[in-house]
Amino acid sequence: MFDTSRQLPADRLRYDRATAHLDAPFAVVDLDAFDANAAALERRAAGKPLRVASKSLRCRALLDRALAREGFSGVMAFTLPEALWLARSGIEDVLVAYPSADRASYAELTADPKFAGAVTVMVDDPAQLALIDAAREGGAEEVRVCLELDASLRLLGGRVRVGARRSPLHSPAEVAELARRVEARPGFRVVGLMAYEAQVAGVGDAVPGRPLRSRAVRLMQQAARRELATRRDAVVRAVRAVCPGLEFVNGGGTGSVQHTAAEPAVTEVAAGSGLYVPRLFDNYRSFTGTPAALFAAPVVRRPGVGVVTVLGGGYPASGVAGADRLPQPYLPEGLRYDPQEGPGEVQTPLLGAPADDLLLGDRVWFRHAKSGELCERFDALHLIEGDRVRETVPTYRGEGHTFL
Repeated sequence: MFDTSRQLPADRLRYDRATAHLDAPFAVVDLDAFDANAAALERRAAGKPLRVASKSLRCRALLDRALAREGFSGVMAFTLPEALWLARSGIEDVLVAYPSADRASYAELTADPKFAGAVTVMVDDPAQLALIDAAREGGAEEVRVCLELDASLRLLGGRVRVGARRSPLHSPAEVAELARRVEARPGFRVVGLMAYEAQVAGVGDAVPGRPLRSRAVRLMQQAARRELATRRDAVVRAVRAVCPGLEFVNGGGTGSVQHTAAEPAVTEVAAGSGLYVPRLFDNYRSFTGTPAALFAAPVVRRPGVGVVTVLGGGYPASGVAGADRLPQPYLPEGLRYDPQEGPGEVQTPLLGAPADDLLLGDRVWFRHAKSGELCERFDALHLIEGDRVRETVPTYRGEGHTFL
């Protein structure tokens, strides 16, 4: 849920004061909110380590800030080139959350003992092993492998599927068979198992104005958690019978941290969006977050009564197109999009009574719908502490990297 205890006018004043020397548009992260969100994730994880999802931050300074906390350990990267870059910068435990087809990066991984020891790749198909071997170019380092379990809920004999379409491996027997094939192939070793329960971690269960839908989501999630906990335990036992040296079992996401951490078979939980708390994470009953990442757009026009126009702002999030994928006009409260225009590539009209109090050059503060995607639009984040900018740090983009 959204933190209703926040004094939003005071936050707006604080953000305006801290950034008065900057020309918008720009992006900020409120460090007090970031740290409070990190502490909340640690409480929900109840002692199990949190692997920080880099795609949700896309900023090395903030990855380092999270990893400096006792409750966080390791990074979940979203591409293999990114994982190698992070390992090169000194991060010693990087799990690539998705399979890769980047041959040059596999060649680099298998040729360097530092990279091979720090980076774990994701596999859910024997063909991926062949691709890696074909890319080695003489590199003989052993590849650390994590197997991904399909965490989706299947009903009515598989005719109904709820959850993300990820791994083809659903049963304990399927995962164990791939584990045997990996172990039998020279140059590979199974060290981890992962399952991402998107239908629980990424779907809000308290949608405003939708009580029946919210109730249906909660019932679905209860069934999904029960089914996956039983199946994941069986999968872990089956894989450990093949690979006794299994190092970790990763699960969860921001929306399911406390549920996933409660499973005995799980050794670590992934989280990232819960540090920034974008608007898609407002609709969960089980936890409260504080918006930490914002962007400011300047007022550049006053077309009439009750309307202002800001520069840019059309930064939709990935996923099924809809109003929930749009940035949210956040401060001052009470602004809304013109339904005939919405947020635009170069300008965005905003309607509402607060528009009449805004002058040219004033800022409107927005929240992105998702987390790290905001950083694809900005090359720097201004880190606010209290009512001042403590530091300005580059995003991945600001360091010259757009991995996807």
